[in-house]
Amino acid sequence: MNHVLNCTGHEMKMDNIVRADGVYLFDENGRRYMDLESGVWCISVGHGNRKIIEAAKDQLDSIMHAGFCYTSSVIGKSAGKLLDTCGLEDGKCLFLCSGSEAIEVARQVARHLTGRKVSMTFHDAYLGAYSSATDRSRDWYLFDWSYCRQCKKNDTCDTDCPSLGDIPVEVSDFIFEPGSSSGFVRFPPEPLVRNIVDKVRQNGGRIIVNEVTTGVGRTGRWYGYQHYKLVPDMIALGKGIGNGYPVSAALFSGEVARELTRKPFKYSQSHRMTRLVLLLPARLWLRLQNVILLPKQRKKDSCSLRSYNHLSMDRLYGLFVEGV
Repeated sequence: MNHVLNCTGHEMKMDNIVRADGVYLFDENGRRYMDLESGVWCISVGHGNRKIIEAAKDQLDSIMHAGFCYTSSVIGKSAGKLLDTCGLEDGKCLFLCSGSEAIEVARQVARHLTGRKVSMTFHDAYLGAYSSATDRSRDWYLFDWSYCRQCKKNDTCDTDCPSLGDIPVEVSDFIFEPGSSSGFVRFPPEPLVRNIVDKVRQNGGRIIVNEVTTGVGRTGRWYGYQHYKLVPDMIALGKGIGNGYPVSAALFSGEVARELTRKPFKYSQSHRMTRLVLLLPARLWLRLQNVILLPKQRKKDSCSLRSYNHLSMDRLYGLFVEGV
């Protein structure tokens, strides 16, 4: 690995993995390891899943890459399945290459539509690797919800709270991470999130949900935001929708899609509609929907957030494991 730049901030502990199957990794000596983090939280239906592999091979046999001026039914089918899972059937989908890119595009769309530059998020949100998200020295408003965790009114959240009153009127968008923040797994109080959403919307801002980590059934529902009884304007997806293959998506509500028809937005890059990528989400949904929609799973889901919130440890390694 002498020629590979390791800039992740994580120590490389094994450089001889030669095979993976289900939740297991195998090194060149045949030793087996359990992958508790599903790669980088990407493997939603297991390593070496034959249906996913067969879908990729089938697509390679037909066409691997598409241009800007021709398309395929594969794109529409995959987009439709994604939109159906979040109740945005009349919306639009833009396929991209990473969760960080999906956040970036959603933020660009919000700024384009509102004419504003200030984005808002919680103080401990991650949002991706791009400098536009990591450098928050300008054009950002960070809402520190640390006190809200111990607030005696966090089950109702007083709308007259000074913290809510400090939210700037000129916010373009509120980017909400429903459960995963900077390496921690924490769930902001539902009433707080709803009050912030209401205030930002009343001021003309847009609501973006970052589901790169919490999406694809990892909290007991398709998406983490569905625990919060809100309908976002835009959703950023990544990681698990390709089961390890680099694909992401920015989803837009019907209202936002219609706004973009009246006020066109331009964004293009070479791999945003690569067909090999687009077939995988469609196959993935078919594999996952029988798990996510099981009545037993939905029953467990009803108390999942409360259970996580009462855990004593802030840092929970390996919580999201292979679609759990």
